Amino acid sequence: MPIKYPSARAGLEGITQDAPSPVERGSDAAADRITGLDALELGGREQKGALGRRVWRIAWPKLLAIAIVVLAWQIVVWAQWKPEYVLPGPGTVFGELGTLITTGGFWDGVRLTMIRAVTGFGLAVVIGTVVGAAVSRFAPLRAAIGSLITGLQTMPSIMWFPLAILLFQISESAIMFVVVIGAAPSVANGLISGIDYVPRTWLRVGQVLGMKGFGKYRHLILPASLPSFISGLKQGWAFSWRSLMAGELLVIVPGALSIGVRMQQARDLSEASLVIAFIIVVLVIGILIDVLFNAADNALRKRWGLTGS
Repeated sequence: MPIKYPSARAGLEGITQDAPSPVERGSDAAADRITGLDALELGGREQKGALGRRVWRIAWPKLLAIAIVVLAWQIVVWAQWKPEYVLPGPGTVFGELGTLITTGGFWDGVRLTMIRAVTGFGLAVVIGTVVGAAVSRFAPLRAAIGSLITGLQTMPSIMWFPLAILLFQISESAIMFVVVIGAAPSVANGLISGIDYVPRTWLRVGQVLGMKGFGKYRHLILPASLPSFISGLKQGWAFSWRSLMAGELLVIVPGALSIGVRMQQARDLSEASLVIAFIIVVLVIGILIDVLFNAADNALRKRWGLTGS
């Protein structure tokens, strides 16, 4: 039966000619799905490649520095500046270190040392934060002890050990005392500096928004002072770690075989390779902690839009 309206016939013919068949639609959808999967796979590869390049960009300067130090060390050994039983070569020391890390006693010593470090540093952070917040809050208190905090920060930690031994005898408390008093001033100064450099306009905005008392510190001043506070934490950790290592060498608590005690025992037995192996262990732990602080600092900078990536 002929169609009554030619224009409608033409429209239907155009639709039927242009519209794809069900088979074609199925093949197009499959092609789209394949293309999407390829894009996801390529995107994953690009992300993995970017991550690998970023890790390599961070790691290669450190690896180069290690290679230079080891090479210089080996050259000094070859030059026979000291007998090899006094200054062994890298091969001997790394072999001793490889044997050392397979023993349970070594990891017990590392665990004890890290418990001391974390405990002492945690106490220093609490005390330093409270003191720093109080000094930055009250001008008379700053005038009274502001310079004292800086003086304590610059004082060598080893000077506190005679007093610590008199106060606490040969005990864990003597070591903790020196660790805390060595780290707390750096934490306090970091917080004070951060609070001092909070922009005045931010404080005025907070005042307009009705921020007062603890809420003002909680939501405005403390977050704004975080960059300087993290720098103070990092410096405080360095002081606490050095104080702890000095304390473990000087204050030998009976039955507590920490890294410092084991290193002192190796020195008493003239085992130079073991002494240097423990020095490397202490260095590696310090580097790993520094990497954690740098990661926290970079994350904070990225959150604040202070980095390009």
